[in-house]
Formats: sequence, structure tokens, C-alpha cells
Amino acid sequence: MTILVAAAASLEYSYKDKLIPMFTEKYPWITVEGTYDSSGKLQTQIEEGLEADVFMSAATKQMNALKDESLVDADSIVDLLENKIVLIAPAGSEPAAKSFETVTDAATIAVGDPESVPVGQYSKEAFTNLGNWDAVSAKASLGTNVTEVLNWVAEGSADVGVVYATDAATTDKVQVVAEAPEGSLEKKVVYPVGIVSASQHKDAARLFVEFLQSDEALAVFEEYGFTPNK
Repeated sequence: MTILVAAAASLEYSYKDKLIPMFTEKYPWITVEGTYDSSGKLQTQIEEGLEADVFMSAATKQMNALKDESLVDADSIVDLLENKIVLIAPAGSEPAAKSFETVTDAATIAVGDPESVPVGQYSKEAFTNLGNWDAVSAKASLGTNVTEVLNWVAEGSADVGVVYATDAATTDKVQVVAEAPEGSLEKKVVYPVGIVSASQHKDAARLFVEFLQSDEALAVFEEYGFTPNK
């Protein structure tokens, strides 16, 4: 039996490297395949009939939309993880900007597209609350997912960028310059997981969601920079 997990791009490394192998070792009769992209794109794909069994989003917005459309089982949703958003610059360089407040000191700023990318929505919220979103957006390159933003900064094609702390932890080609200041985000960056209502493999999907809540799985998420959501 195969289940398909649709997960935010920022989860790809932890899933592929460790979590899926650990799960299949425990439940050898279940094969897990993953599809990874921005949560907004995955939401649209599920709305259009993607045959996913489990959805894990990088924000509650996309999960709530699917729940309200009765496309994810409301009673299966768990607010599993917390992440942080951070300002990054190419490793080994003198950062062109030192903080979220002074980010426009940089000539080019990479951010996720706020229309569809949760890290972009969080970035826009933080900069709006700091009063500099208009100035940031004038210099911004908009990425289609968080991995693209990370790569632009790693390659040096953007001076700075805003990604999740977990993405910054996946490569030694970037350095973290600053965390989003206290109070710039109204809510925590929460990653919920839930079972897609149309799933033909609900029992296997439930086992996977339960596994993600186990101490061993949460320890892996912590290795990749996430914090279990209390």
C-alpha cells in the first residue's frame, strides 16, 4: 500500500532523509511517497483532486481553508511544529543588512511570494508591522517557494533573504543574520498536519500522523531546526 504525503517545501529534507525511512521500517507494508512545494500550491492541488492522503502545511491558513471546504478531516488536524523566520545572507560575507528593521540597506532582497508562499506571508506581516514592507517590496525578488529564496541567497544572486530557521540549517552556504523581532508576527509560525478527507488509505494515513507526533519523530524535527508546538 502506498500513501502520498503533500508537505511544505521546508519539510523535504527531514522527511526524505529520516522520517519516511523510520516510518517504513516500523510499518514495512506501507510505502510513503512525498510531494513537496509551497503550502498554497499544495492546497490548490488538493482542491483540484490531488490524491494525497496526508497534508502538512507551513501555516494554519492553508489547512483551515481545506478544513472549511471539508477536504481535510477536522478531527485529524494536529498543530505539530513551530518554526522561526530569519534573515539570511551568503555565508562568509559581510551581510548587506543586519536586521529586519534595516533590511533595505541591502540592494536585493529575496522573499517568498506572499500570494501563495507561507514564508512570504510571514515575511510581509513582519515587515508590515515594522513599517517597511513598501520599501522591501520595491527591492524584492519573489520566490515561488522557500527553497528558491534559499538558493538565491546561497548563490549570491540576492544580498539577503527571509526563510525559515529550518531552511537556513540545511546548508552551510548561508548565514543567519537575525530572527524576526519579538512582536513583528501576531501568531507563531505553526505547522499543522491532517488527513485528506478523500484518502482511500485512512488507517495508514492515521498511523503516519501518529508517528509524526512520537518522541522519536519530534527529535528528528528538532535536529532540523523545528520546535515541537506546545
